[in-house]
Amino acid sequence: MNIFFPIARMPISIVSILGLGGIVGLLSGLFGVGGGFLLTPLLMMLGVPPAVAVASDTNQIVAASASGTLAHAKNKNVDFKLGFIILIGGLVGGSLGTALVKVLRAMGNFDFVLKSSYVVMLLVVGTFMFIESINSLRKKDDTGSGKPSAVKRFMDKMPVKMYFEVSGIESSAIVLFALGLLVGVLAALMGVGGGFIMLPVMIYLIGMPTHNAVGTSIFVIIFTAINVTVANSALNHTVDLVLAMVLLVGSSIGAQFGAKLGKKLKAEQLRVVFSAIVLLVMVKMLVDLLVTPAALIGLGGGH
Repeated sequence: MNIFFPIARMPISIVSILGLGGIVGLLSGLFGVGGGFLLTPLLMMLGVPPAVAVASDTNQIVAASASGTLAHAKNKNVDFKLGFIILIGGLVGGSLGTALVKVLRAMGNFDFVLKSSYVVMLLVVGTFMFIESINSLRKKDDTGSGKPSAVKRFMDKMPVKMYFEVSGIESSAIVLFALGLLVGVLAALMGVGGGFIMLPVMIYLIGMPTHNAVGTSIFVIIFTAINVTVANSALNHTVDLVLAMVLLVGSSIGAQFGAKLGKKLKAEQLRVVFSAIVLLVMVKMLVDLLVTPAALIGLGGGH
């Protein structure tokens, strides 16, 4: 059964969209990510225009993240105090990122920047998490402890330190705000919740326990995604509400299953699986980036 999506201007199978939403919800509950890093490329594979895929994606991320947050809050895995500081930076970054999207679309460079950003960010994050996860499995150490990296030592020296009781750690409010700023820009530019950036930073550089990082990441994603969705709708007019609502139904259900499954897996196992998924998506985006220009030139659209 196909449904016509007005902003995307195309008919798509409702089963396919519900299935994609379910996968994203599962990832949200399991890994503490909004799932946009996977859903945006998948929507584009179905033929949804990139700008519409990005904007509609952040809309449904709200539901998946809200559902996942409720599940994790019951297990006391959400550090609201720490998450609120990241959120402030995320709201600022989201507003700046939305304005950047408008400029790039006007220049005709949005598609290229979007795919290039995906490849770079997923490669860096996926490789870093995979290496650290394997080392952590070998050491049987949930925090992947060892000699702190130069980046972690630098972050530990940052001022405005605060203690966060839920996570049992001390961290600089400046570092947390900067993390939120980056997440907000990525949310607007790439249609992601930013969890795939927040998780490795929270776990490896800030030192949060894995399950607290997952729950807190989802909490931040809710409001970051809301901010970007509203901004994209008002400024760029690219939010397809019909598409987002169908995705929303599937993602809300999937998030509950993801949170339950996450309780049965060890932290190290979660990291390995997540990093492998990130790298697989990166490979797909890299292939698209290398193949697409030839097609554009062939059609006479390259410049």
